[in-house]
Amino acid sequence: MTRYKNYVVCIVIALLSATFLCSCMDSSKNKMSNKGEEETLNTDSLVDVVQKQTFQYFWEGAEPNSGMARERIHLDGEYPQNDENVVTIGGSGFGILALLIGIHNDFITREEGNARLQKILNFLEKAERFEGAWSHWYEGETGKVKAFSEMDNGGDIVETAFMAQSLIVLREFYKPSSDSVESVLAETADRLWQEINWDFYRNEEDVLYWHWSPTHGWGMNHAIRGYDECLVSYVLAASSPSHPVPVEVYENGWTRNGAIKTAITKYDIPTEVKHNAKEGEIGPLFWAHYSYLALNPLGLKDKYVNYEEAVINHAKINLAYADRNPKKFEGYGSDQGWGWTASYSINGYNAHHPDNDEFGVIAPTAAISSIAYTPEESKSFIKYLFLHLKSKVWGKYGFYDAYSESKDWFPERYLAIDQGPIVVMIQNYKDAFVWDLFMNAPEVKEGLKTLGFQSSS
Repeated sequence: MTRYKNYVVCIVIALLSATFLCSCMDSSKNKMSNKGEEETLNTDSLVDVVQKQTFQYFWEGAEPNSGMARERIHLDGEYPQNDENVVTIGGSGFGILALLIGIHNDFITREEGNARLQKILNFLEKAERFEGAWSHWYEGETGKVKAFSEMDNGGDIVETAFMAQSLIVLREFYKPSSDSVESVLAETADRLWQEINWDFYRNEEDVLYWHWSPTHGWGMNHAIRGYDECLVSYVLAASSPSHPVPVEVYENGWTRNGAIKTAITKYDIPTEVKHNAKEGEIGPLFWAHYSYLALNPLGLKDKYVNYEEAVINHAKINLAYADRNPKKFEGYGSDQGWGWTASYSINGYNAHHPDNDEFGVIAPTAAISSIAYTPEESKSFIKYLFLHLKSKVWGKYGFYDAYSESKDWFPERYLAIDQGPIVVMIQNYKDAFVWDLFMNAPEVKEGLKTLGFQSSS
């Protein structure tokens, strides 16, 4: 494995620099200074390499029976709960977007992409649903629900939203096609999206509830209120042509009747929104990514919140924390390592953020998926990883999920929900490919209008 990783890193750098190619091929010249290497690296080319390699998680690494994204891939071969073939609905939604990007960028042929997407949609059609919503996890080999927890064994409307946004994008991508296979893909995606009963997940109240279980009903009792990663759930619920929710659900549920807006600052940077965290704290950085893979936050605002400021400032707060580095962790800085989010950690799995940083763990997805908000700092982070950590953090499906320089901790593991945003947000940074498809969908436009949003898209 080490030999493989070193080979991949050498190839990556070689693609970007003739000088570094020579240094890889000639051991007598393999002692270049970091300054010399840095001068030869083209960061835009590095971004391309990262995107294409990470795409392989959803292409080569997919669960073979379903075509869906595995919840996790451990190159060390150790899996918890024997879940090597467990697939994730939210991560597979991100994976559908990645596949469309793969076609868009010629990573795969259109025919290859069509075949894989057809397999995924067939799986989604046959999987057990709960008022149209999917469960969090399924067994990829059998299509049976795998409980995420004791009472989380039924519909998960947030994971479903992450899938639904991708179905709309898929439909919009194929909608103009006269090809019979592609027409079926578009029609199937549209039907699956329209079958989701968003109104049911109100539980007859003016708020969306995250979970419903066939054995425990509303026992999880998790009302979805802003601010966290769930905005797109409310946008889709209001946009549904078949089972919409009234605007009061958004007002009372997501915005808390305006209480979502806050004057709280962090490192003198306005947070703009009241995070679902302790007073004065912010949440993990995936809150600025998951809802915005398809929903373009740039220029997006309602009567309470400017979402462009909210997501950009969330990333800037992470950068400010990296520069302050109050615990003096190794490798921190806005021009080095930064970005804290939910990821693997030394103590299992943890929702890292600047106020929850015990071991100096950084997840590459946090900074890289912020590239549309902080392009230069995100590129600088990518360059830092290639120049300084190299094969310690880079493998078969791109950068590993998390690492800690201070603890000399470099696990060879991946998570779908962390790899997906890397592929998608890099593309949105490049040409707004996914953002444009989603924001131009007729029902999304109407839903945003219903909720009182303004958008530059």
